[in-house]
Amino acid sequence: MSKRAIRSVSIIGCGFVADLYMRSFAKHPDIAVTQVYDHDPVRLATFAHHWNLHATDSIARLLNNLPAGSLILNLTNPHAHFEVSQACLDAGHHVYSEKPLALKMQDAQALYDLAKGKNLLLASAPCSILGESAQTLAKAIRDNVCGQVRLIYADLDDGFIPQAPYRNWVSESGALWPAQDEFSVGCTIEHAGYYLVWLVGIFGSVRRIVAASAETIPEKPGGSAPDFATATLFFDNGLTARLTCSITASHDHRIRMFGDTGVLQVRNAWDNTAPVRFHRRIAFRRRLVEHPIGRRIRIAGPTHPKVKRWGAAAMNFALGPAEMLDALNEQRPCRLSADLALHLNEVTLAIQNAGNSGAAQDMKTHCEPIPAMVWST
Repeated sequence: MSKRAIRSVSIIGCGFVADLYMRSFAKHPDIAVTQVYDHDPVRLATFAHHWNLHATDSIARLLNNLPAGSLILNLTNPHAHFEVSQACLDAGHHVYSEKPLALKMQDAQALYDLAKGKNLLLASAPCSILGESAQTLAKAIRDNVCGQVRLIYADLDDGFIPQAPYRNWVSESGALWPAQDEFSVGCTIEHAGYYLVWLVGIFGSVRRIVAASAETIPEKPGGSAPDFATATLFFDNGLTARLTCSITASHDHRIRMFGDTGVLQVRNAWDNTAPVRFHRRIAFRRRLVEHPIGRRIRIAGPTHPKVKRWGAAAMNFALGPAEMLDALNEQRPCRLSADLALHLNEVTLAIQNAGNSGAAQDMKTHCEPIPAMVWST
Protein backbone atom coordinates (compact mmCIF):
# COMPACT_ATOMS: atom_id res chain seq x y z
CA MET A 1 0.00 0.00 0.00
CA SER A 2 1.40 3.39 -0.99
CA LYS A 3 2.07 5.97 1.67
CA ARG A 4 -0.61 8.64 1.90
CA ALA A 5 0.40 12.14 0.76
CA ILE A 6 0.77 14.76 3.46
CA ARG A 7 -2.23 17.07 3.71
CA SER A 8 -2.23 20.39 5.52
CA VAL A 9 -4.39 22.53 7.77
CA SER A 10 -3.84 25.88 9.49
CA ILE A 11 -5.12 26.96 12.90
CA ILE A 12 -6.48 30.31 14.07
CA GLY A 13 -6.83 30.35 17.86
CA CYS A 14 -4.18 28.75 20.09
CA GLY A 15 -6.05 28.39 23.37
CA PHE A 16 -7.01 25.40 25.49
CA VAL A 17 -8.83 23.40 22.81
CA ALA A 18 -6.05 23.87 20.25
CA ASP A 19 -3.83 21.59 22.33
CA LEU A 20 -6.51 18.89 22.16
CA TYR A 21 -6.49 19.18 18.38
CA MET A 22 -2.70 18.92 18.30
CA ARG A 23 -2.77 15.77 20.43
CA SER A 24 -5.26 14.34 17.94
CA PHE A 25 -3.26 15.35 14.86
CA ALA A 26 -0.35 13.38 16.31
CA LYS A 27 -2.44 10.29 15.51
CA HIS A 28 -2.79 11.40 11.88
CA PRO A 29 0.77 11.54 10.47
CA ASP A 30 -0.60 12.37 7.02
CA ILE A 31 -1.98 15.73 8.27
CA ALA A 32 0.43 18.61 8.91
CA VAL A 33 -0.35 21.89 10.66
CA THR A 34 1.43 24.47 8.51
CA GLN A 35 0.57 27.81 10.17
CA VAL A 36 -0.95 29.04 13.42
CA TYR A 37 -2.17 32.44 14.62
CA ASP A 38 -3.58 33.87 17.85
CA HIS A 39 -4.41 37.48 18.72
CA ASP A 40 -2.42 37.07 21.96
CA PRO A 41 1.27 37.16 20.91
CA VAL A 42 2.48 35.50 24.12
CA ARG A 43 0.06 32.61 23.79
CA LEU A 44 0.86 32.32 20.09
CA ALA A 45 4.60 32.12 20.76
CA THR A 46 4.13 29.61 23.57
CA PHE A 47 1.86 27.36 21.53
CA ALA A 48 4.03 27.49 18.41
CA HIS A 49 7.18 26.73 20.43
CA HIS A 50 5.56 23.86 22.32
CA TRP A 51 4.36 22.12 19.16
CA ASN A 52 7.19 23.32 16.88
CA LEU A 53 4.86 25.16 14.50
CA HIS A 54 5.21 28.17 12.24
CA ALA A 55 3.53 31.24 13.79
CA THR A 56 2.18 34.11 11.70
CA ASP A 57 1.68 37.60 13.09
CA SER A 58 -1.76 38.34 11.59
CA ILE A 59 -4.81 36.63 10.16
CA ALA A 60 -4.27 38.49 6.89
CA ARG A 61 -0.73 37.14 6.56
CA LEU A 62 -1.89 33.60 7.34
CA LEU A 63 -4.65 33.80 4.73
CA ASN A 64 -2.35 35.28 2.09
CA ASN A 65 0.32 32.63 2.69
CA LEU A 66 -2.06 29.80 1.80
CA PRO A 67 -2.96 28.43 -1.61
CA ALA A 68 -6.63 28.85 -2.54
CA GLY A 69 -8.89 26.15 -1.15
CA SER A 70 -6.83 25.40 1.97
CA LEU A 71 -8.51 24.15 5.16
CA ILE A 72 -8.47 26.45 8.18
CA LEU A 73 -9.54 25.50 11.70
CA ASN A 74 -11.28 28.31 13.56
CA LEU A 75 -10.50 27.56 17.22
CA THR A 76 -11.09 31.07 18.54
CA ASN A 77 -13.53 31.90 21.34
CA PRO A 78 -17.25 31.78 20.45
CA HIS A 79 -17.65 35.55 20.11
CA ALA A 80 -15.02 35.58 17.35
CA HIS A 81 -16.26 32.60 15.34
CA PHE A 82 -18.38 34.52 12.86
CA GLU A 83 -15.84 37.22 12.01
CA VAL A 84 -12.91 34.81 11.67
CA SER A 85 -14.83 32.25 9.60
CA GLN A 86 -16.15 35.01 7.36
CA ALA A 87 -12.61 36.28 6.70
CA CYS A 88 -11.41 32.76 5.86
CA LEU A 89 -14.30 32.10 3.47
CA ASP A 90 -13.88 35.52 1.85
CA ALA A 91 -10.25 34.57 1.19
CA GLY A 92 -11.36 31.39 -0.60
CA HIS A 93 -10.59 28.80 2.08
CA HIS A 94 -12.60 25.93 3.52
CA VAL A 95 -13.47 26.31 7.21
CA TYR A 96 -13.85 23.93 10.12
CA SER A 97 -15.13 25.92 13.09
CA GLU A 98 -15.32 25.05 16.73
CA LYS A 99 -18.88 25.23 18.05
CA PRO A 100 -20.98 27.23 17.70
CA LEU A 101 -20.90 28.21 14.06
CA ALA A 102 -22.07 31.65 15.26
CA LEU A 103 -23.80 33.09 18.32
CA LYS A 104 -26.53 34.66 16.18
CA MET A 105 -28.54 32.65 13.69
CA GLN A 106 -28.42 35.38 11.07
CA ASP A 107 -24.61 35.26 11.22
CA ALA A 108 -24.62 31.47 10.87
CA GLN A 109 -26.91 31.78 7.85
CA ALA A 110 -24.58 34.40 6.35
CA LEU A 111 -21.61 32.02 6.67
CA TYR A 112 -23.68 29.23 5.11
CA ASP A 113 -24.65 31.43 2.17
CA LEU A 114 -21.09 32.68 1.71
CA ALA A 115 -19.64 29.15 1.65
CA LYS A 116 -22.32 27.96 -0.74
CA GLY A 117 -21.78 30.91 -3.05
CA LYS A 118 -18.03 30.27 -3.19
CA ASN A 119 -18.38 26.46 -3.42
CA LEU A 120 -16.40 26.02 -0.19
CA LEU A 121 -16.78 23.48 2.59
CA LEU A 122 -18.05 24.79 5.93
CA ALA A 123 -18.29 22.49 8.93
CA SER A 124 -18.60 22.85 12.67
CA ALA A 125 -17.56 20.80 15.68
CA PRO A 126 -18.19 18.52 17.40
CA CYS A 127 -17.13 15.64 15.18
CA SER A 128 -17.88 12.88 17.69
CA ILE A 129 -20.55 11.47 15.34
CA LEU A 130 -17.59 10.16 13.30
CA GLY A 131 -16.21 8.32 16.35
CA GLU A 132 -16.40 4.64 17.15
CA SER A 133 -19.09 4.88 19.85
CA ALA A 134 -21.51 6.97 17.79
CA GLN A 135 -20.98 4.85 14.68
CA THR A 136 -21.44 1.65 16.70
CA LEU A 137 -24.69 3.02 18.12
CA ALA A 138 -25.87 4.04 14.65
CA LYS A 139 -25.11 0.56 13.30
CA ALA A 140 -26.97 -1.06 16.19
CA ILE A 141 -30.02 1.03 15.29
CA ARG A 142 -29.71 0.11 11.60
CA ASP A 143 -29.40 -3.54 12.62
CA ASN A 144 -32.60 -3.27 14.70
CA VAL A 145 -30.80 -4.46 17.86
CA CYS A 146 -33.37 -2.89 20.21
CA GLY A 147 -36.29 -3.01 17.81
CA GLN A 148 -37.91 0.25 16.80
CA VAL A 149 -36.55 3.19 18.81
CA ARG A 150 -39.47 4.87 20.59
CA LEU A 151 -37.83 7.50 22.81
CA ILE A 152 -34.36 8.87 23.55
CA TYR A 153 -32.88 10.40 26.70
CA ALA A 154 -29.61 12.29 26.28
CA ASP A 155 -27.89 13.91 29.26
CA LEU A 156 -24.92 16.26 29.37
CA ASP A 157 -24.73 17.26 33.02
CA ASP A 158 -21.20 18.05 34.17
CA GLY A 159 -21.49 18.42 37.93
CA PHE A 160 -21.34 21.65 39.95
CA ILE A 161 -18.54 23.15 37.85
CA PRO A 162 -18.28 26.56 39.61
CA GLN A 163 -17.01 24.68 42.69
CA ALA A 164 -14.52 22.58 40.69
CA PRO A 165 -10.79 23.49 40.74
CA TYR A 166 -11.05 24.80 37.17
CA ARG A 167 -8.44 27.50 37.79
CA ASN A 168 -5.93 24.63 37.84
CA TRP A 169 -7.06 23.20 34.51
CA VAL A 170 -4.21 23.97 32.13
CA SER A 171 -3.57 22.60 28.65
CA GLU A 172 -0.32 21.02 27.52
CA SER A 173 1.11 24.28 26.21
CA GLY A 174 -0.03 26.19 29.32
CA ALA A 175 -3.37 27.71 28.24
CA LEU A 176 -5.98 28.06 30.98
CA TRP A 177 -9.38 26.39 30.69
CA PRO A 178 -11.64 29.10 29.15
CA ALA A 179 -13.86 29.65 32.19
CA GLN A 180 -15.06 33.01 30.88
CA ASP A 181 -16.49 31.40 27.75
CA GLU A 182 -17.91 28.41 29.60
CA PHE A 183 -19.75 30.56 32.12
CA SER A 184 -20.72 33.59 30.02
CA VAL A 185 -21.61 31.80 26.78
CA GLY A 186 -23.28 28.90 28.54
CA CYS A 187 -22.94 25.15 28.83
CA THR A 188 -25.70 24.46 26.31
CA ILE A 189 -23.83 26.21 23.50
CA GLU A 190 -20.54 24.69 24.67
CA HIS A 191 -21.70 21.11 25.22
CA ALA A 192 -25.15 20.22 23.87
CA GLY A 193 -23.72 19.60 20.41
CA TYR A 194 -21.93 16.47 21.56
CA TYR A 195 -25.22 14.56 21.59
CA LEU A 196 -27.18 16.74 19.20
CA VAL A 197 -24.73 15.81 16.44
CA TRP A 198 -25.32 12.12 17.23
CA LEU A 199 -29.10 12.52 17.13
CA VAL A 200 -29.23 14.66 14.00
CA GLY A 201 -26.46 12.67 12.33
CA ILE A 202 -28.35 9.41 12.89
CA PHE A 203 -32.00 10.47 12.57
CA GLY A 204 -31.97 13.71 10.57
CA SER A 205 -33.61 17.06 11.19
CA VAL A 206 -35.35 18.27 14.32
CA ARG A 207 -38.77 19.61 13.33
CA ARG A 208 -39.89 21.28 16.57
CA ILE A 209 -38.41 22.01 19.99
CA VAL A 210 -40.13 22.63 23.31
CA ALA A 211 -37.39 23.90 25.61
CA ALA A 212 -36.62 25.87 28.74
CA SER A 213 -33.38 27.25 30.14
CA ALA A 214 -32.39 28.92 33.39
CA GLU A 215 -29.48 30.32 35.33
CA THR A 216 -29.43 28.21 38.47
CA ILE A 217 -26.10 29.59 39.76
CA PRO A 218 -26.30 33.37 39.20
CA GLU A 219 -23.27 34.01 41.42
CA LYS A 220 -20.88 32.01 39.21
CA PRO A 221 -17.97 34.10 37.87
CA GLY A 222 -17.71 35.32 34.33
CA GLY A 223 -21.10 36.76 33.53
CA SER A 224 -24.70 35.72 33.23
CA ALA A 225 -25.88 32.86 31.03
CA PRO A 226 -28.18 29.85 31.37
CA ASP A 227 -26.38 26.99 33.10
CA PHE A 228 -29.27 24.53 32.76
CA ALA A 229 -31.45 23.65 29.80
CA THR A 230 -33.91 20.92 29.00
CA ALA A 231 -35.57 20.28 25.67
CA THR A 232 -37.96 17.89 24.02
CA LEU A 233 -36.95 17.39 20.39
CA PHE A 234 -39.48 16.27 17.80
CA PHE A 235 -37.77 14.93 14.69
CA ASP A 236 -39.00 14.97 11.10
CA ASN A 237 -39.09 11.17 11.14
CA GLY A 238 -41.52 11.12 14.09
CA LEU A 239 -38.97 10.28 16.81
CA THR A 240 -38.95 12.12 20.14
CA ALA A 241 -35.93 12.82 22.36
CA ARG A 242 -35.25 14.61 25.62
CA LEU A 243 -31.98 16.47 26.09
CA THR A 244 -30.63 18.01 29.30
CA CYS A 245 -27.53 20.10 29.76
CA SER A 246 -26.16 21.70 32.92
CA ILE A 247 -23.13 22.58 35.02
CA THR A 248 -25.22 22.13 38.16
CA ALA A 249 -26.56 18.57 38.27
CA SER A 250 -24.36 15.59 39.10
CA HIS A 251 -22.18 14.31 36.26
CA ASP A 252 -24.24 12.26 33.81
CA HIS A 253 -23.26 11.81 30.17
CA ARG A 254 -25.55 8.95 29.22
CA ILE A 255 -27.54 8.55 26.07
CA ARG A 256 -30.27 5.93 26.15
CA MET A 257 -32.41 4.75 23.25
CA PHE A 258 -35.55 2.98 24.39
CA GLY A 259 -36.72 0.42 21.85
CA ASP A 260 -39.32 -2.32 21.60
CA THR A 261 -37.02 -5.02 22.98
CA GLY A 262 -34.72 -3.10 25.30
CA VAL A 263 -32.36 -0.17 25.73
CA LEU A 264 -29.22 0.84 23.83
CA GLN A 265 -26.95 2.87 26.09
CA VAL A 266 -23.66 4.78 25.98
CA ARG A 267 -22.40 6.28 29.23
CA ASN A 268 -19.85 8.83 28.03
CA ALA A 269 -20.28 11.24 25.13
CA TRP A 270 -16.69 12.43 25.45
CA ASP A 271 -15.05 9.06 24.84
CA ASN A 272 -14.83 7.87 21.23
CA THR A 273 -14.50 4.29 22.48
CA ALA A 274 -17.16 4.31 25.20
CA PRO A 275 -18.95 0.92 25.14
CA VAL A 276 -22.32 0.64 23.47
CA ARG A 277 -24.46 -1.82 25.40
CA PHE A 278 -27.85 -3.39 24.79
CA HIS A 279 -29.92 -4.05 27.90
CA ARG A 280 -32.61 -6.57 27.02
CA ARG A 281 -36.03 -5.99 28.57
CA ILE A 282 -37.30 -8.96 30.58
CA ALA A 283 -40.18 -9.85 32.86
CA PHE A 284 -38.94 -10.68 36.36
CA ARG A 285 -41.65 -11.98 38.66
CA ARG A 286 -44.27 -9.23 38.54
CA ARG A 287 -41.94 -6.54 37.21
CA LEU A 288 -40.61 -5.49 33.84
CA VAL A 289 -36.89 -4.65 34.00
CA GLU A 290 -33.87 -4.14 31.79
CA HIS A 291 -31.10 -6.67 32.21
CA PRO A 292 -28.49 -5.03 34.47
CA ILE A 293 -25.54 -6.42 32.48
CA GLY A 294 -25.84 -5.11 28.97
CA ARG A 295 -24.47 -6.99 25.99
CA ARG A 296 -21.68 -5.00 24.37
CA ILE A 297 -22.17 -4.15 20.72
CA ARG A 298 -18.98 -3.95 18.68
CA ILE A 299 -17.86 -3.10 15.19
CA ALA A 300 -15.68 -5.78 13.63
CA GLY A 301 -12.27 -4.61 12.49
CA PRO A 302 -10.33 -1.34 12.92
CA THR A 303 -12.16 1.96 13.13
CA HIS A 304 -10.12 5.18 13.51
CA PRO A 305 -7.01 6.38 15.39
CA LYS A 306 -7.62 6.60 19.13
CA VAL A 307 -6.46 9.36 21.48
CA LYS A 308 -5.75 8.57 25.12
CA ARG A 309 -7.78 10.31 27.80
CA TRP A 310 -6.62 13.80 28.73
CA GLY A 311 -8.66 15.64 31.32
CA ALA A 312 -12.36 14.92 30.85
CA ALA A 313 -12.15 13.66 27.28
CA ALA A 314 -10.85 10.80 25.20
CA MET A 315 -11.82 12.20 21.82
CA ASN A 316 -10.02 12.43 18.52
CA PHE A 317 -10.67 16.07 17.63
CA ALA A 318 -8.96 15.57 14.26
CA LEU A 319 -11.69 13.30 12.89
CA GLY A 320 -13.64 16.31 11.60
CA PRO A 321 -10.78 17.99 9.72
CA ALA A 322 -9.67 14.57 8.41
CA GLU A 323 -13.17 13.93 7.04
CA MET A 324 -13.14 17.31 5.28
CA LEU A 325 -9.74 16.59 3.73
CA ASP A 326 -10.93 13.15 2.64
CA ALA A 327 -14.04 14.66 1.05
CA LEU A 328 -11.95 17.21 -0.85
CA ASN A 329 -9.47 14.56 -2.00
CA GLU A 330 -12.23 12.13 -3.06
CA GLN A 331 -14.41 14.88 -4.55
CA ARG A 332 -17.47 13.80 -2.60
CA PRO A 333 -19.86 15.52 -0.18
CA CYS A 334 -18.48 15.96 3.32
CA ARG A 335 -20.30 14.07 6.05
CA LEU A 336 -19.97 17.15 8.26
CA SER A 337 -21.92 19.32 5.86
CA ALA A 338 -22.82 22.98 6.03
CA ASP A 339 -26.47 21.89 6.29
CA LEU A 340 -25.60 19.90 9.42
CA ALA A 341 -23.63 22.78 10.93
CA LEU A 342 -26.43 25.28 10.31
CA HIS A 343 -29.13 22.99 11.68
CA LEU A 344 -27.13 22.19 14.82
CA ASN A 345 -26.60 25.91 15.34
CA GLU A 346 -30.33 26.63 15.09
CA VAL A 347 -31.30 23.81 17.45
CA THR A 348 -28.63 24.76 20.00
CA LEU A 349 -29.56 28.45 20.05
CA ALA A 350 -33.25 27.61 20.35
CA ILE A 351 -32.55 25.54 23.47
CA GLN A 352 -30.10 28.05 24.96
CA ASN A 353 -32.38 31.03 24.44
CA ALA A 354 -35.65 29.36 25.49
CA GLY A 355 -35.69 30.95 28.96
CA ASN A 356 -38.62 30.14 31.23
CA SER A 357 -41.34 30.54 28.59
CA GLY A 358 -41.34 26.90 27.53
CA ALA A 359 -42.73 27.88 24.15
CA ALA A 360 -42.54 25.57 21.14
CA GLN A 361 -40.34 26.62 18.25
CA ASP A 362 -40.35 25.19 14.74
CA MET A 363 -36.99 24.79 13.05
CA LYS A 364 -36.42 26.49 9.70
CA THR A 365 -33.28 24.58 8.67
CA HIS A 366 -33.03 20.95 7.60
CA CYS A 367 -30.40 18.29 7.02
CA GLU A 368 -30.26 14.63 6.13
CA PRO A 369 -28.72 11.90 8.32
CA ILE A 370 -25.02 11.51 7.57
CA PRO A 371 -23.75 8.50 5.63
CA ALA A 372 -22.16 5.82 7.79
CA MET A 373 -18.37 5.66 7.99
CA VAL A 374 -17.07 2.98 5.64
CA TRP A 375 -15.65 0.92 8.50
CA SER A 376 -19.02 0.83 10.31
CA THR A 377 -21.20 -0.54 7.51
